[in-house]
Amino acid sequence: MRLAGLFMVALFLAVANPAHAQDEPDLIFKKSTVWKLLTPDHKLATYAIDDPLIDGVACHFTVPEKGGISGWIGVAEEVSDISLACRQVGPVSFKEKFEQGDEMFRQRRSFLFKKMRIVRGCDRKRNVLVYLVYSDKIIEGSPKNSTSTVPIMPWGESAAPRCEEWLDD
Repeated sequence: MRLAGLFMVALFLAVANPAHAQDEPDLIFKKSTVWKLLTPDHKLATYAIDDPLIDGVACHFTVPEKGGISGWIGVAEEVSDISLACRQVGPVSFKEKFEQGDEMFRQRRSFLFKKMRIVRGCDRKRNVLVYLVYSDKIIEGSPKNSTSTVPIMPWGESAAPRCEEWLDD
């Protein structure tokens, strides 16, 4: 009875508190890594996401996705191995100020407790955007992480803005 009550509370929180009010990432491709006979294979999936506050910057990340029965029904806890690459893909323009370490994107990595997060910062001295991806859990996170940097460069006729001018200190 107690377990059923906890399950209902967790389900309510998952529905009432969506992961983020932004678009889902674009799936680029998936590649099978372990073949399964009657259930989905284990895969690596590569996605793209645009920075919601900074036009002209896109990130690509690759995550493992478990197959098998637990992956098939959506209750598998995914591992924390995530790679990240971010690049300038057009003229950079900032939509609003941000703080060092602001969350740019998050995605659920298990049924209840694990999330992948991409956060951003600004290297003031070098005028470089810094992106960090990691996973965390309510009880214990993972030290596995990946970092990518985006030097802000002029684009065509557009001058390169200074990221430090958009930091909310």
